[in-house]
Amino acid sequence: MRLPRYETDTAGTPFSELARELAPAVMRVIRAGWMIARRRPDTGPHLLEVPLTERLREGMREALKTEELALGKDIVVLPGTESKSRPDLSTPDGRVDIPVFSIGIFRRFQEHDPHAIIECKRLSGNDSNLCREYVVEGMDRFRTGKYSGNHPVGFMVGYLIAGDGTAAVNRVNLYLRGRSREPERLEPSTLIAESWAWQSNHPRERRPSIELHHALLSFLG
Repeated sequence: MRLPRYETDTAGTPFSELARELAPAVMRVIRAGWMIARRRPDTGPHLLEVPLTERLREGMREALKTEELALGKDIVVLPGTESKSRPDLSTPDGRVDIPVFSIGIFRRFQEHDPHAIIECKRLSGNDSNLCREYVVEGMDRFRTGKYSGNHPVGFMVGYLIAGDGTAAVNRVNLYLRGRSREPERLEPSTLIAESWAWQSNHPRERRPSIELHHALLSFLG
């Protein structure tokens, strides 16, 4: 069995379908990890993105030890790491919040780069600036190929510091619509039929489009 690849001269790296088979598992691990992370007494909407992401990463690692997920021996949640959007760059031009690695996929295809990438942002339907940053500093990093340039799938986490997921989605979609990007709007997930899971699809220049899966995580019960 060979890994599907399509040569992409502009990106300089072979296109990989690895993330697609990981997508449902990654979303479940994110959600389970957050259920653990938000129970910490020092976790709350007052925290900035970096400490929230550290707590989420720790929670995901704890969740992988449980029997409910049954993935602990295959999925590895890596530390945040510097990344290069093109192999010809001499220095990294980005930093990935949470890279995910699959032992099974590595054994099959010897692919050393992260098999899935998660970008994390604070988000609120009451805050237009945070919603703009969610798009510009989050979603667009996948759209431009800065992250997951050789993947068909990427992942976003939105920490809902106020309001609910629907309000945040409406505000993000309003921003996209105002910039003639209506086809890129967030819609309910086709992977997981739960209110915290959303998805969107984005065109990329001289690359196949990328599908983003969004986990909108609340601090409330």
